[in-house]
Amino acid sequence: MFRDKKLKTHFVRYFFYLTLVSTIISCTKDEEALSNETDYNIWSGPEIEFTKAAGSDPQLKVNQDSITKNVSITRGNSGGEIYNIFLETEASKGASPMGTEWAIGEVSNISSLTFQSFRNAVGSPKQVVGKSLVLHLIEEDQYISVEFKSWGQQHSGSFSYVRTTRTE
Repeated sequence: MFRDKKLKTHFVRYFFYLTLVSTIISCTKDEEALSNETDYNIWSGPEIEFTKAAGSDPQLKVNQDSITKNVSITRGNSGGEIYNIFLETEASKGASPMGTEWAIGEVSNISSLTFQSFRNAVGSPKQVVGKSLVLHLIEEDQYISVEFKSWGQQHSGSFSYVRTTRTE
């Protein structure tokens, strides 16, 4: 194939350097992917449970999970979705809770999750019980693990979940 020994030597060197550069670039991309996963602000503090009892007034602070200064989750007594009482007066189907995005899954897989509105993420809210979710607080750019424990039916407005807290 190679008649000239110099040409063969040049080709072998070229192939070696090309392989070396490709390997370095590939490893760099893998390191970037790993560092991107650690760039997420994930709350991994102790879990707390929040419960809103059936028929309880969503306007009262005790019936709201005030997560941050921008997000406080509650649910109206006429049923429907949860909403962010700091930004909404009631749930807006397919958009609530405002200021949040949700994904089904675990924070350990955060880079592969698809975040969307609560209803779009979970489908029917009454089927959310027992699913592992990740809540993204958009303005704060924080991620929280959430698992719903109950979802009241027949316009009771009740629900409960366990979520992680801010790591101090």
